[in-house]
Amino acid sequence: MRFLLNKLYLASGYLSGFCIVLITLIITAQIVGRMLGFIVPSAEDFSGYSLAAATFFGLAYTFREGGHIRVTLVIQKWGKSARYFQELLVLVLALLLVSFMSFYSIHMVWESYLFEEVSSGYVSIPIWMPQVPVALGIVMLNIAILDDVIMLLRRKMPSYKVHEGELHLEEV
Repeated sequence: MRFLLNKLYLASGYLSGFCIVLITLIITAQIVGRMLGFIVPSAEDFSGYSLAAATFFGLAYTFREGGHIRVTLVIQKWGKSARYFQELLVLVLALLLVSFMSFYSIHMVWESYLFEEVSSGYVSIPIWMPQVPVALGIVMLNIAILDDVIMLLRRKMPSYKVHEGELHLEEV
């Protein structure tokens, strides 16, 4: 199971990177097109969709790698027990918030599909298509947070602490 989860998080990071490369290609095509006298239809729209996808696909990978900002100025002085409960409380609150966001992101995609909403740009596409990566990305973050809640409950070090640069040699 750990192997599959790590592959999921890595795939999330690669998808995010792919979307950044896609943005670069779209903008480059738009620049070259302007120099040669043609336009790339809805380049701004597709770049925006790719940016949203890159952002949300990158959440789970960044979380697992300890890339999200954590303020540890106060808690670094706390004892092991207090710090454990603080970590658990924050992870459970994050899990609840991200679960809420996951549910409504999936609901948003479903409603857009159901009502056949389309984008208003030069190239009209069903709006659920660019919404799917947002929902998938937030669901992957949800899985990553749940994974770390389970790790913490098992008294193992959460993934983000391994990479955050703190001098934690002991497990929680």
